[in-house]
Amino acid sequence: MSGRRPRGAGIRGPHSALTDFLAANNISAQEIRDSYQQRVRQAEQEAAQTDDNGEGPSNGGAEVEEDLQAESSTMAAERTRKRKRDQDEAIAKIKKGKAAKKVQKKKQKKNSSDDDSDFEDVMDMYKKAKPLPGQLENCELCNKRFTVTPYSKAGPEGGLLCTPCGKEMVKDTKAEAKANKPVVRRGRRKMESNRLDGMTDCGPKTLQQLCIEKLAQHSEDIDELGEMPEGIMNRISEIFSKKRAMNSTTMKLFLQPDMDRVAIHEAAYLETEDYDQIFAICPNVKRLSLRNCCQFKDSNIDYMNEKARALEEIQLLGANLVSNDKWAELFIARGKDLKAFKVEWLDAAFDDEAVEALTTFCPNLERLKLERCKQIGPDSIDAIARLQHLKHLTLRFHDPITREKLTHLIRSIGTNLETLCLEHFLDNTSDPTDDVLATIHTTCTRLSKFRFTENNECTDAGYVNLFSHWSNPPLRYIDINSTRDLDNTNPDGPQESPIGLASAGFLALMTHSGPSLEFLDISSCRHISHETFTLVFDGVKQYPHLVEINLSFCPVVDTHVVAGIFRSCPLVKKVVTFGCFRVEDVRVPQGIVLIGAPRAQDLIEQFGEGSLDL
Repeated sequence: MSGRRPRGAGIRGPHSALTDFLAANNISAQEIRDSYQQRVRQAEQEAAQTDDNGEGPSNGGAEVEEDLQAESSTMAAERTRKRKRDQDEAIAKIKKGKAAKKVQKKKQKKNSSDDDSDFEDVMDMYKKAKPLPGQLENCELCNKRFTVTPYSKAGPEGGLLCTPCGKEMVKDTKAEAKANKPVVRRGRRKMESNRLDGMTDCGPKTLQQLCIEKLAQHSEDIDELGEMPEGIMNRISEIFSKKRAMNSTTMKLFLQPDMDRVAIHEAAYLETEDYDQIFAICPNVKRLSLRNCCQFKDSNIDYMNEKARALEEIQLLGANLVSNDKWAELFIARGKDLKAFKVEWLDAAFDDEAVEALTTFCPNLERLKLERCKQIGPDSIDAIARLQHLKHLTLRFHDPITREKLTHLIRSIGTNLETLCLEHFLDNTSDPTDDVLATIHTTCTRLSKFRFTENNECTDAGYVNLFSHWSNPPLRYIDINSTRDLDNTNPDGPQESPIGLASAGFLALMTHSGPSLEFLDISSCRHISHETFTLVFDGVKQYPHLVEINLSFCPVVDTHVVAGIFRSCPLVKKVVTFGCFRVEDVRVPQGIVLIGAPRAQDLIEQFGEGSLDL
């Protein structure tokens, strides 16, 4: 026990609240005790003198005690008032010090030199170190003594601040930062999303649009939509799909027993059982459209064949879990009544045998759309050529298809076609030729929509031959984007016979279909000259029905061409000019949206507010 520490040596107990209070306010208990004892002795002496002279009673000690208590209370109240005044002055000093500090910094920046800054850097090395956490320090602003913590704020002059002053300083700093924060345009991502969806309306939203968006925000709280027109119901479904709010619960809002059309534009969150509910609730459905139906399986095909006996139109995107045998069973069960069939993005199944079953058991098809189905090949072209009732055809194959197959297809069914869309048909095994365009010119006489894109075989002379003296009525919709030479070593293409739509072909196109044209897409047709654009859109020739035009990545398009479009197209609403870097400082008329401003500081969309006087 010899190493035992002596009692009380180096041990300090916890401080009481009174001790901390006295230390924080610079009040010493010893001074209070000494002052009190001095006043007591002085009072006793005065009382003794009074007793000797016979001038007072013998109970003077009690009165002295009361006077001391009153004096102590007065001193405490005075200290409290002084502390509050100090805090108020400190807060006022913080608020006033901001502006003074800014002015001082400006003066220092203006008058300081490199030598002064070097001197200040050297002197900073000899500054007194800041107190460590746990030590006592006086507040720089209110001079109040407080205990330093790791969260103590630094004052304007480099000292430390107590908790109230530190909070006030942080509050003022945040308010100042918020006031000086640059104005950031909000809603840019939303605007770009709407632009990609084709929604470019300017001005305030309609009451109907606001109500639909409010429904989408509270989709989980809706029990029933009630009876609504088909157009509004479809619009609500589109917004629900865009916001990824279409799930097993909200899907039931769009199902009613008397519905003959079901359209779900984003079915990625639906399970296999949910598709069966569609046919159980809506057994009379005639038109079915399911996009991104990744959980649509063979069992759903069986249930659909059993329940939905009135199906006439089927559109399925991404139904990769349906086997080839089930596709054949579907065509056998619904073949006679099926008038429209559309499938896209099929990788694992739907091969040439499925297309053969489709054309065999569905002879009354009027609308067929096969896009990005990797298992189908040239044999499917021969099978489609047997569909004599087709009016609308859209094809996009993954593998190359020879021009002989395409010309045979067009000769077989082109007479009745009203829509012909051939995308990404490239045959790089032979030299460029215009056989396909020549066949379309001689066979198709009822087209109103024509899409022929991503082709590097047909020449400008072929397009001139197509649109010159064509017995087909003027087209309403034309999309010939990306028809150009793909030789990177010669980006301008051959001089004598340009590949793709060039100046002469564009003139023939506008001469034939310009009076009735509503939509035109000639993006990436870079062989059209500037003179041709100015000749077509000169402000004198009028295209009264043209609403939307896409000129993206036509490098010769400039401000003059865009201004000519505004004059020649009185009903135009949307002009797209991505990659047209010569379009600068154009004034957009009211009611028109110009998309694709080339300069980064400009908005992607420029909504017209000016007059048509350009």
